[in-house]
Amino acid sequence: MMNVSNELLFFFSALGAFNGLLLGLYFSFYKKPKHISNFFLGAMLICLSIRIGKSVFFYFNHDLDFRFLQFGLTACLFIGPFLYLYLKSIYDKTGHNASNWRIHMYVWIPIITLINFLYPFETHVNLWRPYIIKGIYAVWILYTIASFPYVRKIMKSLKYEPSGLNAQSLWDLSLFIGNILIWAAFFFCGFTSYILGALLFSFVFYLLFLQIIFRNREELDARKTSEKYKSKKIDSDQAENLLGKLNQYILDGEKFKNPNLKLAELASALNVLPHTVSQVLNDNLGKSFTLYINEFRVEEAKKRIALDEQYTLESIGYDCGFNSKSTFYGTFKKMTGHTPSSYKKLIK
Repeated sequence: MMNVSNELLFFFSALGAFNGLLLGLYFSFYKKPKHISNFFLGAMLICLSIRIGKSVFFYFNHDLDFRFLQFGLTACLFIGPFLYLYLKSIYDKTGHNASNWRIHMYVWIPIITLINFLYPFETHVNLWRPYIIKGIYAVWILYTIASFPYVRKIMKSLKYEPSGLNAQSLWDLSLFIGNILIWAAFFFCGFTSYILGALLFSFVFYLLFLQIIFRNREELDARKTSEKYKSKKIDSDQAENLLGKLNQYILDGEKFKNPNLKLAELASALNVLPHTVSQVLNDNLGKSFTLYINEFRVEEAKKRIALDEQYTLESIGYDCGFNSKSTFYGTFKKMTGHTPSSYKKLIK
């Protein structure tokens, strides 16, 4: 039987794993907007929670079923890949940020499935300890190292944000550092401090939970923050640099075609605060965010109309990112002085 101190130890270490599992499910299936990065984040938290849960139960029950141990170690293999794919989907601006994620799964799922089937832990303990387990930890840390270029982007963003890292960047940096600490706790401490990894996860989980609250508050306080910095004009070189990155990001993958593109999402991708983007657009272009995005959409619509494709004007509007026929027609006329139909006749 466990004494009071062990019961508390079990409670706090297991609580982090349980709540991490719930948070992982939330990001994977319920978090809006439905973005691939949320799925990767949720999958990583689920795998990490399974690994932590296995550690907690094994620490307090050495006779734990081998199938449970094997399941926890199998999940451990995917922590690093999902962390890498999450950061890549947020900070890779090439326009192919998540297009190859299936390749990673096509590699590791067959490998670990084959190992589980041919060499089950229960009958091949000496193979799992240390060879297969060390291989799993190697995959974890190698993918973590591969994620470092995206962490460097977070740190570089500091020169564009005099007020410090934004909530998204702080969240991702905490996630990266916490991941390394948990890996180190399991890899270097051994069984004598086996529970340390679980306790670290609980600590990191609640730190990240506070970051969620902070991110939500940042969105709610965006207007107040904007007013605070309204009188502080951004340096012209920094503004020009940010505008260049903004244009590149919008054009890469034709982000303007997303009718649900939001200022907060765009700012997060560039590692700046929403008010910074808004201020740069207003001070340097004299445009609102909506006008800025709609200009890309109208230019694309003009190209599509000129090509004389076999599509209705309404479908062209939807394809270019407008969420309704009336918005498309009204915006197009306001910017060109012609309705889409009269513009079509004009250029023929």
